[in-house]
This record gives sequence, structure tokens and C-alpha cells, in this order.
Amino acid sequence: MDWAGYNFPIKKTKEPVMRERSKTKKLLKQLNRCKYLYLLILPSMITIFIFHYIPLYGVQIAFKDYRNSLGIWGSPWVGFKHFITFFNYPYFKNILWNTIWVSLCSLTTFPLPIIFSLMLNEMKNGKLKKVCQTITYAPYFVSTVVVCSMTILFLNRDGLVNILLSFFGVTPQNYMAIPSAFAPIYAITGLWTGLGWGTIIYLATLAGVSPELIEAAKIDGASRLQIILHVNLPHIFPTIITMFILRMGSLLSVGFEKAYLLQNPLNLEASNIISTYVYEIGLVQNQFSYSAAIGLFNNVINIILLVTANTISKKLAKTSLW
Repeated sequence: MDWAGYNFPIKKTKEPVMRERSKTKKLLKQLNRCKYLYLLILPSMITIFIFHYIPLYGVQIAFKDYRNSLGIWGSPWVGFKHFITFFNYPYFKNILWNTIWVSLCSLTTFPLPIIFSLMLNEMKNGKLKKVCQTITYAPYFVSTVVVCSMTILFLNRDGLVNILLSFFGVTPQNYMAIPSAFAPIYAITGLWTGLGWGTIIYLATLAGVSPELIEAAKIDGASRLQIILHVNLPHIFPTIITMFILRMGSLLSVGFEKAYLLQNPLNLEASNIISTYVYEIGLVQNQFSYSAAIGLFNNVINIILLVTANTISKKLAKTSLW
């Protein structure tokens, strides 16, 4: 019998369907096994969804001429009008540069919590270590208003800093009135409040260093400095990269509260940043669409910086967020 040209029926397998069912089963099994852990993070997820995702609905007002009487949907579309207005604003370059400069000054303090955590990790006296940790953690819980008030009092012409410097023949001056001093002051106060808190994640990572590895390094004749450089530091390197990428992702998101509280007419040239300008335009002058456009521009730049930093880190350090 000639079977040439005869199309044999091909039996379809149920492999893909079975595979999908297997994946679903595994997922449900995992969810059931870790249900209490997922339940624990549920409030945080709900909070993030309510305060970070639902408000995205209002981003559209950046492209509209928003009016309270018409609402979000009823307000007319204006396209990129508000973005163009911001780019053509006479002080646009000054505001953008101030924001970048303050962020870069703050970024220079990034290595200090790493160094401090390595120092704390090497302390053998447990009580002294706890005292140092408590002293450095405490400022984190001080209100921003109190921190800024203390800074202004210390740095004015009759403040503590000028009193101490006068013993060395330095002429007293109001440092809060010097525009060029604003960014360093912002960075130093941020370091004071965040140094101890920033060491927590690094100390937690250092706790995972294998004692056997350290003992082996000591047997090989490694000094304490060599152990830090060749054992401890490489162990926390992925954490450092991750924290740096996250820091880059918020480069233009300079904290509004501290900048606004330290701001005065004499240093406005250097202290007028994106967040304070958005406050002035949005809440004081009620230009909601314009302020939303500026905020959206700020967020887009942050996302670009985050993706760029992550891509570079992935290629060079083989560590990334995704």
C-alpha cells in the first residue's frame, strides 16, 4: 500500500498544559508555606499601593490646565505647555544646578557609614561598641525642625561655631547667609543625623562573614587591615553597590523639609531647589498643573539615573537591582 502523500494525524501532547499546572501548583504551595510571612508584609504593600500607586491617576494634570471647578477629567489638555514654561523659566538652570549640587555634596558622605560600620565591626569591647552605636543612632530620631533650628543657632554670628573659631583668630560671620556654604551645611547635617542609621544594613551584612574565613586569614598571617580589605569589604560590596544605585535613583529628590527650613533670603541663590520651588508654585500659588509637571520631570530624571546606574553596575560590578 502506497502511503505517500498521506497526512498522518499528529497527536497533540498536553505537556505545556501540564507544565503550567505544575508551576501553578508550586506557586500555591510556596504561598501556603510562607503565608504568615506574606501576611506580615501585607500592610506595607497596601500602604505602598494606596500612597504610591493610586496617586499616579493624578499625574495627568501635568498635561492639563487643571481647574478645581472642572476636576481632573474636565480640565482641558494643554500637552507639554507646563514643561516648556518650566524650561523657559529664567531661573531654571539655577534651580536645577542647586538641586544637583546639594545632592552631589550629600553623595560625598556615602562612604562614611561604610567606613564607620567597618570600624564598629572591629571593636572588641562590646559595651563601648554599644555606646558608639547609641550615640550615632540617636540623631536620626531628632526632628528635622530641631536639627535645622540647632544648625541656625550654631552657625549664626554669635553661635557656638563662631565662638570656637574665634579662639583661632577667625572672624565671626553668619554662615547661613553665605550661599556657597548652604550645600556643605546640608550635607554635614545629613551626615550627622544619618551616619549611625546608615551603618545598620552594613553591620547586618558583616555579621554574615564566616568566622572560619577570618580565622583562615589570620593563620595565613593577614593583619586586621588586610582582613578588612580582602575579607570584610568584598563581603559587603554587593550591598554597597545596591545602596549606591538606590541613592543615584533619588539624586534629584533632595529633602524638602530641611532645605526649606535652612532657606533664607540671603542664601536663596543656592538654596532654591526643585522641591522648594514646587512647594512655592503648587501650594502657595495654587498652580497645581505646573507643579505636577515639574515633579514629573524630576521623577523621570531620577528613573533615567537609576536605570543608567543599574546598567553600568551590571556590566562593571556584576551586581544590579534587576
